[in-house]
Amino acid sequence: MQISVLTVPLVIQRVVMGSLEHWLPIIFAIFFGFVTIRYARRNLSVKKQFRLIHFIAIGVSLTVIGFHLHKLILGDYNIQKDLPLYLCSLLAILIPVFTFYRKFWMYEILVFWIIAGTLQAVMTPDIATGFPTFDYIRYWVVHLGLLVVISYATFVFKMMPNFRSLFKSFFVLQLYFLIIMLVNYLLNANYFYLNEKPQSASLLDYFGEWPMYIIVVQLILIPYFLIIYLPFYLYKKKCGELQE
Repeated sequence: MQISVLTVPLVIQRVVMGSLEHWLPIIFAIFFGFVTIRYARRNLSVKKQFRLIHFIAIGVSLTVIGFHLHKLILGDYNIQKDLPLYLCSLLAILIPVFTFYRKFWMYEILVFWIIAGTLQAVMTPDIATGFPTFDYIRYWVVHLGLLVVISYATFVFKMMPNFRSLFKSFFVLQLYFLIIMLVNYLLNANYFYLNEKPQSASLLDYFGEWPMYIIVVQLILIPYFLIIYLPFYLYKKKCGELQE
């Protein structure tokens, strides 16, 4: 007797903005971040608070490292597009350095980079394959994980940027831009989307074609950073802590 089994192939497509694959990870991260921060503030000693966020940061970092090792093992690694040089991927790998040393100069640079970079990525995801692929999981662990870490540092460690932090973060970012421009030239690559806009919908679509969108981004970075700084400013003003 021959038994025929009907199988339906799993079709994995690019993640669509506004879909469940887009919103469910965000909802989970908000819940996870809220519970983690609340638990750490109420129940953990300072030492255990440090340890908890460091373990989370290590998990974020290992996810990115594991993803790149996975692609290398499969022989599907292209240095023109796969190196962890996009800002969020690089920050994800290095974030345990911050959670280990917890230096303010690190925080005041990272807080603007992470919020500015991840919010764009979270609201307009650029993911070629959806759940349950490694790329999909890596994408959300990186961007939402970074937001959890910097939120934890803000609410648990009570770190807050000052007005000078905004400009420090901006100028260090310009140095990073220059390095990536050199890498793109040497590899004929498009890291940081400096040579071409991403395939999926993004805010860059409203800023014109290359190189106009790069110029526009540079012009709006300071106002964007000012918007990010505004809640910190208002909180400090309310608490009478604006001594910068």
